[in-house]
Amino acid sequence: MSRSARQGNEGCPGGERWTCWLDLSETRSYNNAMKIILTGDVNLMNVADPATPFRRTAGDLHAADVLFGNLECCLYLPPSPQSLASEGFFADPRTGGEALRLGGFHAVGIANNVNYGAANIMASIARLDTIGVLHTGAGPNLAAARAPAIVKRNGLRAGFVQRSSVYWPTDHEAHDDAPGIAVVRGHTAYQVPSGRLHAGIPPANRPGVPPVVVTWADPDYLGDFRKDIEALRPQVDILVASCHWGLGREPLAYMTQIARAAIDSGADLVIGHGPHYPLPIEIYRGRPICYGLGNLSFTTGHGGRKHENWIGLVVELVLGERGERTFKLRFVRHNDADETVFRRPADETDTLADLTARSAKLGTKLIPDGDRVEIAP
Repeated sequence: MSRSARQGNEGCPGGERWTCWLDLSETRSYNNAMKIILTGDVNLMNVADPATPFRRTAGDLHAADVLFGNLECCLYLPPSPQSLASEGFFADPRTGGEALRLGGFHAVGIANNVNYGAANIMASIARLDTIGVLHTGAGPNLAAARAPAIVKRNGLRAGFVQRSSVYWPTDHEAHDDAPGIAVVRGHTAYQVPSGRLHAGIPPANRPGVPPVVVTWADPDYLGDFRKDIEALRPQVDILVASCHWGLGREPLAYMTQIARAAIDSGADLVIGHGPHYPLPIEIYRGRPICYGLGNLSFTTGHGGRKHENWIGLVVELVLGERGERTFKLRFVRHNDADETVFRRPADETDTLADLTARSAKLGTKLIPDGDRVEIAP
């Protein structure tokens, strides 16, 4: 696909400037097809050569009509040295921007826990605007942060919204009069068990029994997320809700609550990211929830430590000419040269078996199909 085919970011900041509306009834006749590739975390910190990260995957990524991922770094270099103990992934804006361009990205989500601080966020957004990569999830104010990214291809539209439930309490969340990221606040409670929870757990009459951790999404924030998805639904043919969240290898209750609310409000697919490994997949009302895609490109992590031996997932979503939809997964890793490479299911039998078992608990089957994995209820 030619770079000249890229559409401008006509709707940022804010959501009020989207002017093209489509009548997308259930009986609409589709005359075109669209292939969308969705990825996990992209952190370009300490990348010296912009060609390196996606050198071995660019052909497959460029084959997508729309490529979207979570950009978990700021395209910004702070004016003074930053302590490794401080939060923040900072990538050289020229190198990082060129890497995204070479990778073929059309849009990215930027609501996550490392886009921290107004200057960092706004400088990174400015760089994305300069290179023509659409973005959603952060902005100069709350309206802009909540605004979707809409990519037009082949007469069809793909819409993306992103929220983070992992963020810092000050100078991070967007407000009506302040820059930041769009969030869905989550809450945590620690419940003392009233009885034996399951075999192997002592009853609650023994001192030292650990509490049950309970999480839930804030109803007001979740309500706003639902409203944004409902407003976007009539404008697009495919709607993807992207969420930065998670702790550990299993979905928490608040994550399931947010994901299902997104689908109830009109999302076709929910993708999650934040934990740097794959999480289970659920089919809810016939639509996939990929709770964690892991990484797509991630060389350096927290504390300046090198990320090694990670594995990630890539989602391929195809909208057919008659409106039919297919969803498949591919595995990715990085090699010793820090290049992202695709991996066959046959090369990742342990990972596939683990992910299959954990997804089965949510009622989802993962079926190897050549170089890909099919998702089925």
